[in-house]
Amino acid sequence: MNSGLWHIFGFFLHTTKFQTMKQILAGAIIMLALFTSVDGFAQQQDPAARAAEMKQKLKTDLKLTDIQADSVVAINQEFMPQRRDVYMDQSLNQDDKRTKMKAITDQSDKRIQAVLGDDLFKKYQDWRMKNRPMRGGSSGGGN
Repeated sequence: MNSGLWHIFGFFLHTTKFQTMKQILAGAIIMLALFTSVDGFAQQQDPAARAAEMKQKLKTDLKLTDIQADSVVAINQEFMPQRRDVYMDQSLNQDDKRTKMKAITDQSDKRIQAVLGDDLFKKYQDWRMKNRPMRGGSSGGGN
């Protein structure tokens, strides 16, 4: 009797209706993966959109003026290639990368502090810590 159930189940697996359902399900999974990938790729590849979003968040969250927000965004964009180079450098270990990134951040922070002044700069630093993306599952910690 048990082999009879498997025979019926096997027949069901090979029916056209079930094959069509499997194809639809597979197609839906592929489309979902494709749209997710394209959306993530577009967000990564559109610096103008990222800059506009950051400017708006700076203005909304920190109450910066257009000039202040534009300056902060421009300074961050100016240092982005250096950060990317350090991040992509496979010859550096994590400690070396952290040291180089800190030096770049210190340079950009000096310029941002000159634009914002001490009080707004402190708010900016706090805001940046709260809004930075999580990295590799670490729970934070000292710099």
